[in-house]
Amino acid sequence: MAKMAKKEIEEFNFKKNNNILHDQKTNYLKTNVYFGLQNKNDGFDSESDFEIIIERTETIGIEILGIEVWLNNEFCDVKTAEDYKPTESKWYRKAFSDFKKENPNYIYSASYNIH
Repeated sequence: MAKMAKKEIEEFNFKKNNNILHDQKTNYLKTNVYFGLQNKNDGFDSESDFEIIIERTETIGIEILGIEVWLNNEFCDVKTAEDYKPTESKWYRKAFSDFKKENPNYIYSASYNIH
């Protein structure tokens, strides 16, 4: 019984710490990346706003893990570093350019790695 209680407490603390870390990262993005942009509260950005987001993430050293595009509230595609040459350190710029050429009406979403 004590072993089970200890395991439950450890799992609770792990989840709590992950939630706190997630909240800190979200606040960091809001403060340092999303400031001054139109907040649509839907997690998606226009092409012009996403260009600004890319510039800001480069400036402060946030790694972009993936870029998703959506059209009419439907998922269309995702690109990650694995889709490009290993030597392309700014693969996300090429991905963004490819998506813009593919469809100018896409809206964008990204995942990040904040160290």
